[in-house]
Amino acid sequence: MPAEFIYVTVIGLGVGYVLRYLAPGRDTYGIFLLPAVGAVSAAALWVILTWAGLKADGTWIWVAVIGGAAVISLAAALVTRASRIRLDRQRLHQLSGGRAA
Repeated sequence: MPAEFIYVTVIGLGVGYVLRYLAPGRDTYGIFLLPAVGAVSAAALWVILTWAGLKADGTWIWVAVIGGAAVISLAAALVTRASRIRLDRQRLHQLSGGRAA
């Protein structure tokens, strides 16, 4: 396994970690969600792009992988936040017997 794969996975983890503190709704998901999504998406994008023929020493593969990990992590944060808020409201309404808004 090339060393670049490990580097890009750790960079994706770092991107997810930074986005955890920049994305809204940090209280609606766990501390490890975005770093894990960043690491997995960076690793998956790296494999896909190397299979597609991009070389590890090229600039565009790094830009695409890091940018892609950031976009995917941010999307995960926003989707999880919206889903969690909606499900929490539904559950509160259900548990309160319809008395809570």
